[in-house]
Amino acid sequence: MRQLMRRRDLLRNCALAPLALAAAENRYAANWESIDRRPSPKWYTDAKFGIFIHWGVYSVPAFAAVNVKGETGYAEWYWNSLTEGMKLNGKPGHGAMTRQFHQRVFGAQFPYFDFAPMFRAELFDPDRWADVFVRSGAKYVALTSKHHEGFTLWRSVEANRAWGRPWNSVDIGPKRDLALDLSEAGRRRGLHMGIYYSLYEWYNPLWLSDRKRYVAEHMFPQFKDVVNHVKPSIIFSDGEWEMPSEEWRSPELLAWLLNDSPVKDDVVIDDRWGKDTRHKHGGYYTTEYTSGMQQGAHPWEESRGMGYSYGYNRMETVTDYHSDRELLMMLIDIVSRGGNLLLDIGPTADGRIPVIMEERLIQIGNWLRPNGEAIYGTRSWRHPRQFSAGAIPKFEEKEFMSDYDITKLVDTPPTGYARVDAFLTAKDDAVYAILPRRPGREIAIDDVEAPAGVKVTLLETGQALQSTLDGKSLRVQFPDGLPFRQAYVLKLAGAR
Repeated sequence: MRQLMRRRDLLRNCALAPLALAAAENRYAANWESIDRRPSPKWYTDAKFGIFIHWGVYSVPAFAAVNVKGETGYAEWYWNSLTEGMKLNGKPGHGAMTRQFHQRVFGAQFPYFDFAPMFRAELFDPDRWADVFVRSGAKYVALTSKHHEGFTLWRSVEANRAWGRPWNSVDIGPKRDLALDLSEAGRRRGLHMGIYYSLYEWYNPLWLSDRKRYVAEHMFPQFKDVVNHVKPSIIFSDGEWEMPSEEWRSPELLAWLLNDSPVKDDVVIDDRWGKDTRHKHGGYYTTEYTSGMQQGAHPWEESRGMGYSYGYNRMETVTDYHSDRELLMMLIDIVSRGGNLLLDIGPTADGRIPVIMEERLIQIGNWLRPNGEAIYGTRSWRHPRQFSAGAIPKFEEKEFMSDYDITKLVDTPPTGYARVDAFLTAKDDAVYAILPRRPGREIAIDDVEAPAGVKVTLLETGQALQSTLDGKSLRVQFPDGLPFRQAYVLKLAGAR
């Protein structure tokens, strides 16, 4: 019997040896050369559309000055604006406007900490939120588990200890594990649920006194705690710009995440891990309130709010919000260039998704339901846009804040400039031409290589359309009476 057991153990060890070897080969070292070799999981590059959520103590004042010197502040930066406003002594700017608002509404001596009990989330229904996200057509969600204010949306021992007070949503305010409740609700509906996590905190006493200890005693254990607790599929790191990645010890932290954490195989990471890492190290590249990147050689994502702010801003009016058409054209354009769109909502302090934000999400989803095949799982085609005659403008490629209004190129381009006639994506053996306007009797899709029997269908209905190939120009005929849509999709099966 002992010989039989030894033989079984030997066979078992022999069988496990290749698996152990494979695991060892896939382990990542604590350096960028190793970590940068890890590809972004395919679920993320196929997803294309995600929801960002900025929600925290700043959702109580929900204020940022609008159009001060032609700019509008971020409402989630309220505490920072308030503190900076105290230093300005009435000089104009976002900080001064925030300070004036705070004194008028809450009083000059009202401390930011006293907003925490007012952040109650009493109307928060995570299942309803998840339903809205599913109806929007989004495939993943990133919630601010902790913004720069340091307040966490799960019970964090590190937060309470560093701040010397209850500073999380379980011990004060909502008295609820908001991050876990939403994550579980989303996963029940098939969404990839993740978190935003700020590496630094503006006024954390330990951060202000000893940054090395802050990283070792606060940030490291807190990051591991939220990963083990929430098990995020995506981590949007931020607040990295204060120190290089070596001082954040980011490669060491990511080696743990990718080797030993419960989400090591599934998790997606961004590029914000030190002031030396954006568009260089980590995972997908990030841009913020820009046109994104002009090519898809490396996974990238543009994030933005529907208005000027990520957090809910009560000062914004309907004219400050992008229309459903503008947001849809952004999504289509960004995907055609190989990127993802992370579209933000800012819930209210009582736990509601503002009606205008919910409406915009549902409007996007109404288009994606019949046309999502041209978005999900696609790649950028040889040229992502087809233009009419005229000069082709170029958007400035920046990481943060640049002009981007794709609808001008679609609907009202400046005099002398070309108009976008189609956005192009590809998947398997098909090319998708997304037309941003109702077509006439005939359109031409240029630079198409296709066999004589290429099949052209209107994706929404599956209706076959007549087409002829004229060199590398595919001419497609349309029937009369097409119903109005924000965009129409042609599937060119067999095109290259």
